[in-house]
Amino acid sequence: MKDFNEHQNTSEAEIKKVVWEGPFSWTGYENQNNLAKTPDIQGIYLWTFQYKDGYLVYCAGVTKSTQIRFRQHTLKYKSGNYTVFNVNEAEQGRRVEIWHGWSYAKAHREEFNERKEEILNAVEKQLKSFRVFIAQVPEKRERTRFEAAIMHNIYDSKEHWAKLADRGMALSRRRKDEMPIVIKNRRNAKLYGLPETLEI
Repeated sequence: MKDFNEHQNTSEAEIKKVVWEGPFSWTGYENQNNLAKTPDIQGIYLWTFQYKDGYLVYCAGVTKSTQIRFRQHTLKYKSGNYTVFNVNEAEQGRRVEIWHGWSYAKAHREEFNERKEEILNAVEKQLKSFRVFIAQVPEKRERTRFEAAIMHNIYDSKEHWAKLADRGMALSRRRKDEMPIVIKNRRNAKLYGLPETLEI
């Protein structure tokens, strides 16, 4: 198979336009934040916090159904498996944790149970505060490549807010034998962490 080196073959890249819609509410919190419900799509979603004159991308994800995926995420949050932040600090681009999820959560179930009321109150505040953006991307492999490119763009950023994003996600970047795709991101709102052009 041909090896498409990103530095030597940029001119061969396919160019695609992706339209981002939002901000929407986290599913189930529409009455609390007066935002429209996230449409059920097949594509990519962004979880963002309000930040300065726009929105700060905290996480990107892929899905065949945002409705189903967000229900799954809500259960993970409420069972203590995901990291929960001080929202006021997150909206300043600062990472201040109220609860650390992932492997820490698995090893500290007793602590979670002892602090459950405090943590769940913080979960409610965080889910209410999230502003969701979505883009329809029907092709599965393009979705996973796009997700990886968004997150690695944030990881590589020197901005202080880049520390907000969780590391350790299972990401699948473009393989050497795959033709590069240049994504032109079109959005009505300013999204910190999502550049106008991104190669996947």
